[in-house]
Amino acid sequence: MEEKVVLKRQINLFDCFVLIVGTIIGSGIFISPKGVLENTGTVGWALVVWVGCGIFSTLGALCYAELGTTIQKSGGDYAYIMDSAGPVFAFLRVWTQILAIRTASSAVLAITAATYLISPIYQDCESGTPFAITRMLACTILIATTLCNCISTGLTRRVQIIFTIAKLLGLAIIIISGIVLLIQGNTSNFKNAFNVKEVDWPLLPLAFYSGLFAYSGWQYVTNVTEEMINPSRIIPISIITSMFFVTVVYVATNVAYFVVLTPDDLLASDAVAVSYGLRVLGNWWILMPIAVALSCIGSINGGIFTVSRQFYVAGRDGQFPEVLSMLHIDKKTPLPAAAVMLPIMSLMLTSDSVYSLINFLSFSRWAFIAMATASLPYFRWKFPDAERPFKVPLALPIIFVFLSIFMVAGSVYSAPRDVGIGILMTVAGIPVWLVFVWWESRPRWMRSAADAVTVFMQRTLYVVPSDEKEE
Repeated sequence: MEEKVVLKRQINLFDCFVLIVGTIIGSGIFISPKGVLENTGTVGWALVVWVGCGIFSTLGALCYAELGTTIQKSGGDYAYIMDSAGPVFAFLRVWTQILAIRTASSAVLAITAATYLISPIYQDCESGTPFAITRMLACTILIATTLCNCISTGLTRRVQIIFTIAKLLGLAIIIISGIVLLIQGNTSNFKNAFNVKEVDWPLLPLAFYSGLFAYSGWQYVTNVTEEMINPSRIIPISIITSMFFVTVVYVATNVAYFVVLTPDDLLASDAVAVSYGLRVLGNWWILMPIAVALSCIGSINGGIFTVSRQFYVAGRDGQFPEVLSMLHIDKKTPLPAAAVMLPIMSLMLTSDSVYSLINFLSFSRWAFIAMATASLPYFRWKFPDAERPFKVPLALPIIFVFLSIFMVAGSVYSAPRDVGIGILMTVAGIPVWLVFVWWESRPRWMRSAADAVTVFMQRTLYVVPSDEKEE
């Protein structure tokens, strides 16, 4: 009997834990400490912000855990927005993902990984790492991770496990060495750690922005709900354990940084982990740039794996091209959905403006996360009898939505130009939706052209529609 072409349920609890941890821990913990300290002014308040960001992210993750166990459909917040706010907002969520949120983030992670991998070779070069070599290596990383996701779900899972272990070993070196030095009495940088007079309170929201950037990624796990073996059990357990684990690791890492580096040292460093390694590890400092690079690559891999499922579901719903909802006949992977970001990410590598794209759409990301979370009380009201294997107090989504709106409003105040550009980029998706989704009476030539492209892509990529929506 011929095997059905479906996405198989093969993701277990450990896979989910690794997926969340591996996607969250990217370049943020090696970059954001500078931004957090810069906008808090003191070591103590910087650590408070790191704890606060962990708690805030956990609140949102718990809300997504209820949504993911109640609506057991892949697609994550796209699916929740689709069922609550409607197709336009759901389309805009995926539109912003492919336009910049995930694509630009992956491109920046690839550039960061490439820079750290070759920086030891060019450490004595005044001009720094060559632009062309860095971008070519970054492109190679993106191609390799994309191919991995296209070839095999099992391979992608194994790669995620390997890179997550590698990045945690790098952080373990920092944490353990920092604890040893702390026990030995290196506490001078913690004196007057909570000096209120040194805190510039209006800048505190910007400190949270920097911290939350490092925690970003927890929202992606429910994108793969239909591939989990037992989502009702796996989603809440993996979210609770992984968020607690990441928060502890982040706070411990920052404590280690401050044991070795003074606030001035940290603010003057563009690579905190490398500066730490040069002070503590001696000739073994080379481990730090390698750890940063592996951390970034693991985050790229996890991001492609999860967000491709969002594109897959959007294609299945008719919100995006039908070919994105198709699976490879032999590999049983959503090959078109996994590969669709590669040309965009590769194009972004040609310019430094890719960094600006993340800033432009950061408000949009939080606005859609708040919208998805706000759907939780709406579903409680509309579907009171629905089975909810995991349930959070109603106060949690209300608090999280309120704080998210506060952050979005804060970004309007602190960076009105970036927000304005981001709004234009977001609403630019509305005419696209009207023409290609809403307009059912399109001319015959448009429909014929679309069908011809779909058939061509099917033959080229060897993909077909899924036999079942889920197995």
